[in-house]
Amino acid sequence: MRYSKQRELVMQTVENLCDHPTAEEIYDTAAKECPGLSLGTVYRNLNSLVEAGRVRRVSIPGQADRFDHTLAWHSHLYCTVCGGVTDAEVDEKQVTKLVRGQKGRVQDCAVVFIGVCESCCAAQKAASEA
Repeated sequence: MRYSKQRELVMQTVENLCDHPTAEEIYDTAAKECPGLSLGTVYRNLNSLVEAGRVRRVSIPGQADRFDHTLAWHSHLYCTVCGGVTDAEVDEKQVTKLVRGQKGRVQDCAVVFIGVCESCCAAQKAASEA
């Protein structure tokens, strides 16, 4: 992959945001540092970074893709209350067992839970107790 100042800026922004940002969130942050940056350039560079294995795409049905700088296999939770995406704890051995049981060849596996994050659960509990 050839060096590009804009690509490096996109990569640094993904790393700095640390919260599974959307392309639009990456653009909003990166454009402050590089005013000439376009949303299309952000999308192209994100796709290049995903293809190069430097960024992981987190797809959530019905939502904008998110981008993650943590490349090691892990799962995510999409919160239907706040819209945030957080890392989720999953027993990797159980997932490996499921993958091995599939016919054909599995190339990747993504586990995305859809529910309510820990922070929103706590806020809902506090609100119901008040």
